[in-house]
Amino acid sequence: MEIIVRPLSSKLIEDFLNFFDNVAFTDNPDWSRCYCQFYHFPGSIKEWKDTSKEENRNASEKLILEERMKGFLAYVNNQPIGWCNVNNKEVYTKIPYEDESEEDTKDKIASIVCFVISPTYRKKGVARFLLQKTIINLRENGFKWLESYPRKGELSDAHSYHGPVSLYSSEGFFVVKETEDFLVMRKNLTNPT
Repeated sequence: MEIIVRPLSSKLIEDFLNFFDNVAFTDNPDWSRCYCQFYHFPGSIKEWKDTSKEENRNASEKLILEERMKGFLAYVNNQPIGWCNVNNKEVYTKIPYEDESEEDTKDKIASIVCFVISPTYRKKGVARFLLQKTIINLRENGFKWLESYPRKGELSDAHSYHGPVSLYSSEGFFVVKETEDFLVMRKNLTNPT
């Protein structure tokens, strides 16, 4: 299977929307309204629960056109089969863990907030391939750190959307913080390994 990874751009809006309209959540329709909008949504959790699929779809489309939603689409045979939502950490209105008093790194840092893989392509290395291509791209674009937020515990495919700890560990990420539900892991992108 040959996987091609492309950075999200306005030219790929139709692929992105098709992926979320028809592929991403065929096994989990309750989440099909997200369009990877949650971490960009400025309102409260209660307000988020009241948004419609159409509102989130339109909001994500707008963010893509404004080049504020970034990430990578994975393709097989020119069809999108996976997505990684990654961007400058400062762009997200919320992340799974944030400590206002935290003395964070002063270097340019990116955050991965979501992986969505087509049900028929899960457990076939798509997320790993996306992550490896993401690391290369971010390094080339001057990012010094890449941060991720895997959930702790045994999780269903649906609840593993942050990516598993094992994936990040195998690619050189290390734990910097731990909460009740999440690990905060980082990779130093200035290190070539």
